[in-house]
Amino acid sequence: MSLGLIGTKIGMTREFIETGQAIPVTVIKIEKGRVIEIIDKEKRGYSAIKVGFFKQKNSKVSKQMKGYFTKKNTEPKRILKEFRVENVTDFKEGNELGLEILKKKFVDVRSKTIGKGFAGVIKRWNFGGLRASHGVSVSHRSHGSTGQRQDPGKVFKGKKMAGHMGDKYRTTLNLEIIRSDQENNLLYIKGSIPGSKNSEVFLRDSIKSINKKTVKEKFETKSKKTETSKNKKTDSAKPKKAEPAKKPEGKKWRLKL
Repeated sequence: MSLGLIGTKIGMTREFIETGQAIPVTVIKIEKGRVIEIIDKEKRGYSAIKVGFFKQKNSKVSKQMKGYFTKKNTEPKRILKEFRVENVTDFKEGNELGLEILKKKFVDVRSKTIGKGFAGVIKRWNFGGLRASHGVSVSHRSHGSTGQRQDPGKVFKGKKMAGHMGDKYRTTLNLEIIRSDQENNLLYIKGSIPGSKNSEVFLRDSIKSINKKTVKEKFETKSKKTETSKNKKTDSAKPKKAEPAKKPEGKKWRLKL
Protein backbone atom coordinates (compact mmCIF):
# COMPACT_ATOMS: atom_id res chain seq x y z
CA MET A 1 0.00 0.00 0.00
CA SER A 2 1.37 3.41 -1.00
CA LEU A 3 1.58 6.34 1.38
CA GLY A 4 -1.07 9.02 1.21
CA LEU A 5 -1.74 12.61 2.21
CA ILE A 6 -4.78 14.57 3.38
CA GLY A 7 -5.61 18.10 2.33
CA THR A 8 -8.44 20.61 2.08
CA LYS A 9 -10.10 21.62 -1.17
CA ILE A 10 -9.67 25.38 -1.64
CA GLY A 11 -11.50 25.78 -4.94
CA MET A 12 -11.00 25.85 -8.71
CA THR A 13 -8.95 28.07 -11.02
CA ARG A 14 -7.06 27.68 -14.30
CA GLU A 15 -3.45 27.24 -15.38
CA PHE A 16 -1.99 28.37 -18.69
CA ILE A 17 0.46 26.31 -20.77
CA GLU A 18 3.12 27.65 -23.16
CA THR A 19 0.62 27.44 -26.04
CA GLY A 20 -1.78 29.69 -24.14
CA GLN A 21 -4.26 26.89 -23.55
CA ALA A 22 -6.19 27.21 -20.25
CA ILE A 23 -6.56 24.05 -18.14
CA PRO A 24 -9.23 23.87 -15.40
CA VAL A 25 -7.54 23.01 -12.12
CA THR A 26 -8.57 22.19 -8.54
CA VAL A 27 -6.33 23.63 -5.82
CA ILE A 28 -5.71 21.51 -2.71
CA LYS A 29 -3.95 22.71 0.42
CA ILE A 30 -1.88 19.76 1.64
CA GLU A 31 -1.55 19.14 5.36
CA LYS A 32 1.81 17.72 6.45
CA GLY A 33 1.47 14.42 8.26
CA ARG A 34 3.51 13.39 11.29
CA VAL A 35 4.58 9.81 12.00
CA ILE A 36 3.16 9.06 15.45
CA GLU A 37 3.70 5.31 15.78
CA ILE A 38 5.67 2.57 14.03
CA ILE A 39 3.95 -0.83 14.01
CA ASP A 40 6.21 -3.90 13.96
CA LYS A 41 5.34 -7.12 12.20
CA GLU A 42 6.32 -9.19 15.25
CA LYS A 43 3.78 -7.54 17.55
CA ARG A 44 0.76 -7.12 15.27
CA GLY A 45 1.40 -9.37 12.28
CA TYR A 46 2.00 -6.58 9.76
CA SER A 47 4.37 -3.64 9.40
CA ALA A 48 2.89 -0.16 9.11
CA ILE A 49 3.18 3.45 10.22
CA LYS A 50 0.51 5.57 11.89
CA VAL A 51 0.35 9.15 10.62
CA GLY A 52 -1.55 12.06 12.19
CA PHE A 53 -3.08 15.00 10.28
CA PHE A 54 -4.61 18.35 11.35
CA LYS A 55 -4.10 19.91 14.80
CA GLN A 56 -6.75 19.38 17.45
CA LYS A 57 -7.58 21.42 20.56
CA ASN A 58 -6.91 19.75 23.90
CA SER A 59 -10.47 20.49 24.98
CA LYS A 60 -11.80 18.33 22.13
CA VAL A 61 -9.58 15.31 22.85
CA SER A 62 -10.72 12.48 25.12
CA LYS A 63 -8.69 11.47 28.19
CA GLN A 64 -7.60 8.22 26.58
CA MET A 65 -6.27 9.98 23.47
CA LYS A 66 -4.58 12.67 25.61
CA GLY A 67 -2.63 9.92 27.37
CA TYR A 68 -1.76 8.35 24.00
CA PHE A 69 -0.41 11.63 22.54
CA THR A 70 1.53 12.52 25.70
CA LYS A 71 3.12 9.07 25.61
CA LYS A 72 4.25 9.71 22.01
CA ASN A 73 5.42 13.28 22.83
CA THR A 74 3.35 14.85 20.02
CA GLU A 75 0.58 17.38 19.83
CA PRO A 76 -2.95 15.92 19.44
CA LYS A 77 -4.08 15.21 15.88
CA ARG A 78 -7.63 15.07 14.55
CA ILE A 79 -7.17 12.31 11.94
CA LEU A 80 -5.04 9.18 12.35
CA LYS A 81 -4.26 6.94 9.36
CA GLU A 82 -2.36 3.68 9.06
CA PHE A 83 -0.26 2.96 5.98
CA ARG A 84 1.22 -0.49 5.45
CA VAL A 85 4.90 -0.31 4.56
CA GLU A 86 7.47 -2.99 3.68
CA ASN A 87 10.49 -1.31 5.30
CA VAL A 88 9.70 0.29 8.65
CA THR A 89 13.34 1.26 9.14
CA ASP A 90 12.92 4.13 6.63
CA PHE A 91 10.67 5.99 9.08
CA LYS A 92 11.05 7.32 12.62
CA GLU A 93 8.54 8.73 15.09
CA GLY A 94 8.23 12.48 14.59
CA ASN A 95 9.08 12.50 10.87
CA GLU A 96 6.92 14.73 8.70
CA LEU A 97 5.49 13.67 5.34
CA GLY A 98 4.65 16.20 2.66
CA LEU A 99 4.36 16.61 -1.11
CA GLU A 100 7.68 14.83 -1.67
CA ILE A 101 5.81 11.51 -1.17
CA LEU A 102 3.89 11.87 -4.44
CA LYS A 103 6.36 10.64 -7.06
CA LYS A 104 4.01 9.83 -9.95
CA LYS A 105 2.39 12.24 -12.41
CA PHE A 106 -1.10 10.92 -11.67
CA VAL A 107 -2.94 10.59 -8.34
CA ASP A 108 -6.09 8.98 -6.97
CA VAL A 109 -8.39 11.31 -5.03
CA ARG A 110 -11.05 10.32 -2.47
CA SER A 111 -13.50 12.75 -0.89
CA LYS A 112 -17.13 13.13 0.12
CA THR A 113 -19.62 14.38 -2.46
CA ILE A 114 -21.92 17.36 -1.89
CA GLY A 115 -25.11 16.36 -0.07
CA LYS A 116 -28.32 17.00 -2.03
CA GLY A 117 -30.79 15.93 0.63
CA PHE A 118 -33.94 13.91 -0.19
CA ALA A 119 -34.07 13.85 -4.00
CA GLY A 120 -36.72 12.57 -6.37
CA VAL A 121 -36.27 9.81 -8.85
CA ILE A 122 -35.72 12.11 -11.85
CA LYS A 123 -32.86 14.02 -10.21
CA ARG A 124 -31.36 11.01 -8.45
CA TRP A 125 -31.56 8.32 -11.16
CA ASN A 126 -32.27 10.37 -14.31
CA PHE A 127 -35.74 8.88 -14.87
CA GLY A 128 -37.89 10.26 -17.67
CA GLY A 129 -41.05 10.62 -15.60
CA LEU A 130 -44.63 9.95 -16.68
CA ARG A 131 -46.52 11.69 -19.48
CA ALA A 132 -47.15 15.41 -19.17
CA SER A 133 -50.40 15.23 -21.19
CA HIS A 134 -53.86 13.68 -20.63
CA GLY A 135 -54.48 10.79 -18.29
CA VAL A 136 -51.75 11.55 -15.72
CA SER A 137 -53.04 13.42 -12.68
CA VAL A 138 -50.47 15.07 -10.36
CA SER A 139 -47.91 12.28 -10.75
CA HIS A 140 -45.80 13.50 -13.66
CA ARG A 141 -42.46 13.18 -11.83
CA SER A 142 -43.24 9.94 -9.97
CA HIS A 143 -41.32 6.70 -10.51
CA GLY A 144 -44.33 4.54 -11.38
CA SER A 145 -44.75 0.96 -10.23
CA THR A 146 -42.07 -0.57 -8.00
CA GLY A 147 -43.03 -4.26 -7.87
CA GLN A 148 -44.95 -7.08 -9.56
CA ARG A 149 -48.04 -8.95 -8.28
CA GLN A 150 -48.79 -11.22 -5.32
CA ASP A 151 -45.65 -13.13 -6.29
CA PRO A 152 -43.03 -12.01 -5.17
CA GLY A 153 -45.20 -9.59 -3.18
CA LYS A 154 -42.34 -7.28 -2.20
CA VAL A 155 -39.99 -4.60 -3.48
CA PHE A 156 -36.50 -5.95 -4.20
CA LYS A 157 -33.53 -4.40 -2.46
CA GLY A 158 -31.57 -1.89 -4.51
CA LYS A 159 -34.63 -0.67 -6.42
CA LYS A 160 -34.09 2.79 -7.86
CA MET A 161 -36.41 5.02 -5.86
CA ALA A 162 -36.44 8.48 -4.29
CA GLY A 163 -34.16 8.94 -1.29
CA HIS A 164 -31.07 10.58 0.16
CA MET A 165 -28.68 11.78 -2.55
CA GLY A 166 -24.99 12.65 -2.22
CA ASP A 167 -22.89 12.91 0.96
CA LYS A 168 -20.95 9.71 0.10
CA TYR A 169 -17.26 8.98 -0.33
CA ARG A 170 -16.24 8.66 -3.96
CA THR A 171 -12.81 7.95 -5.51
CA THR A 172 -11.64 9.37 -8.84
CA LEU A 173 -8.63 7.65 -10.42
CA ASN A 174 -5.71 8.86 -12.52
CA LEU A 175 -6.02 12.63 -12.13
CA GLU A 176 -3.06 14.55 -13.55
CA ILE A 177 -0.89 16.81 -11.40
CA ILE A 178 -0.42 20.06 -13.33
CA ARG A 179 1.74 21.83 -10.74
CA SER A 180 2.94 21.28 -7.18
CA ASP A 181 4.01 24.19 -4.97
CA GLN A 182 6.08 22.73 -2.13
CA GLU A 183 6.75 26.10 -0.49
CA ASN A 184 3.05 26.83 0.07
CA ASN A 185 2.00 23.11 0.20
CA LEU A 186 -0.40 23.54 -2.73
CA LEU A 187 -1.28 20.93 -5.33
CA TYR A 188 -2.91 21.82 -8.66
CA ILE A 189 -4.86 18.86 -10.09
CA LYS A 190 -6.46 18.80 -13.52
CA GLY A 191 -10.26 18.69 -13.55
CA SER A 192 -12.85 18.59 -10.81
CA ILE A 193 -12.83 16.71 -7.51
CA PRO A 194 -15.94 15.57 -5.59
CA GLY A 195 -16.87 17.66 -2.57
CA SER A 196 -17.49 21.27 -1.62
CA LYS A 197 -14.94 23.91 -0.63
CA ASN A 198 -12.98 23.29 2.59
CA SER A 199 -13.80 19.57 2.44
CA GLU A 200 -11.17 16.97 3.32
CA VAL A 201 -9.46 15.21 0.43
CA PHE A 202 -7.40 12.01 0.58
CA LEU A 203 -4.57 11.70 -1.98
CA ARG A 204 -2.24 8.90 -3.03
CA ASP A 205 -0.15 7.87 -6.03
CA SER A 206 -2.24 6.22 -8.73
CA ILE A 207 -2.51 2.46 -8.21
CA LYS A 208 -3.16 1.60 -11.85
CA SER A 209 -0.25 1.62 -14.28
CA ILE A 210 -1.41 3.61 -17.30
CA ASN A 211 0.28 4.76 -20.50
CA LYS A 212 -1.42 8.14 -20.43
CA LYS A 213 0.38 11.24 -21.67
CA THR A 214 0.40 14.41 -19.62
CA VAL A 215 -0.60 17.79 -21.06
CA LYS A 216 3.05 18.83 -21.46
CA GLU A 217 3.98 15.58 -23.22
CA LYS A 218 1.04 16.01 -25.64
CA PHE A 219 2.19 19.57 -26.38
CA GLU A 220 5.79 18.40 -27.02
CA THR A 221 4.73 15.61 -29.40
CA LYS A 222 2.43 18.02 -31.26
CA SER A 223 5.19 20.64 -31.63
CA LYS A 224 7.63 17.99 -32.93
CA LYS A 225 5.11 16.87 -35.57
CA THR A 226 4.55 20.46 -36.72
CA GLU A 227 8.31 21.04 -36.97
CA THR A 228 8.83 17.91 -39.06
CA SER A 229 5.94 18.84 -41.37
CA LYS A 230 7.37 22.37 -41.82
CA ASN A 231 10.82 20.96 -42.68
CA LYS A 232 9.28 18.65 -45.28
CA LYS A 233 7.41 21.57 -46.89
CA THR A 234 10.55 23.73 -47.02
CA ASP A 235 12.56 20.89 -48.57
CA SER A 236 9.93 20.35 -51.26
CA ALA A 237 9.73 24.11 -52.01
CA LYS A 238 13.51 24.49 -52.59
CA PRO A 239 14.47 24.39 -56.34
CA LYS A 240 16.53 21.38 -57.27
CA LYS A 241 20.05 21.97 -58.64
CA ALA A 242 20.37 21.25 -62.38
CA GLU A 243 22.68 18.36 -63.04
CA PRO A 244 25.42 18.92 -65.68
CA ALA A 245 24.58 17.41 -69.07
CA LYS A 246 26.41 14.24 -69.91
CA LYS A 247 28.53 14.12 -73.07
CA PRO A 248 27.31 11.63 -75.67
CA GLU A 249 29.59 8.68 -75.83
CA GLY A 250 31.03 7.81 -79.23
CA LYS A 251 30.69 4.41 -80.86
CA LYS A 252 33.32 1.99 -79.83
CA TRP A 253 34.88 0.11 -82.79
CA ARG A 254 36.17 -3.35 -82.43
CA LEU A 255 38.70 -4.86 -84.84
CA LYS A 256 37.74 -8.21 -86.20
CA LEU A 257 40.68 -10.51 -86.56
